Amino acid sequence: MPVKKSKKIRAKYPKVKKTVKLKPAIKAMFGSESIVSASKSAVDLYSQSLFGEYINKRIHYSFVEALYLVEKGKIEVYSKSKKLKFNDLMDKCKNIDKKINTKFMVYRDLRNRGYLLKTALKFGADFRVYDKGVRPGKEHAKWILYPVSESSEFTWHDFSAKNRVAHSTKKNLLVAVVDAEGSITYYEIAWVRP
Repeated sequence: MPVKKSKKIRAKYPKVKKTVKLKPAIKAMFGSESIVSASKSAVDLYSQSLFGEYINKRIHYSFVEALYLVEKGKIEVYSKSKKLKFNDLMDKCKNIDKKINTKFMVYRDLRNRGYLLKTALKFGADFRVYDKGVRPGKEHAKWILYPVSESSEFTWHDFSAKNRVAHSTKKNLLVAVVDAEGSITYYEIAWVRP
């Protein structure tokens, strides 16, 4: 019996050009205390996700916020006219804040989990942490956060002082301990009345 040869039939699909319009990254300038942008995109991001602080028609990012946004590709940080890569920005921040790496790891972890973190320098802490879905101004932060490296010294005196600050601001104390592998353990401390 003769075998018929089969012919391969290829489906022809029309070529479709996909054009994806990407938003350009927000341009920001490195300063000695913060990273600043005056762009409309920075204001829009602030309105939407509360990154930075709106001061005098500019958005001022803390170092950890800027590092987080650079890592996510949302902003580009410049020092004079040079665009800083993530590692360059981290190095510049380390010259100003020796604990920036620990703070950044904790900030990134909690922000990725949906919490909102803001600086808490006026409270004598590193961060105020707002529960998921809470906006500053509408409700108060739930925690005062202190990120520490497991290799750093943390005395009972330090612990007591931090706990008093949290108690006096009617917040719970949250201590984030970052180990050598980058794993983070959170300890929540609250006052309890017997």
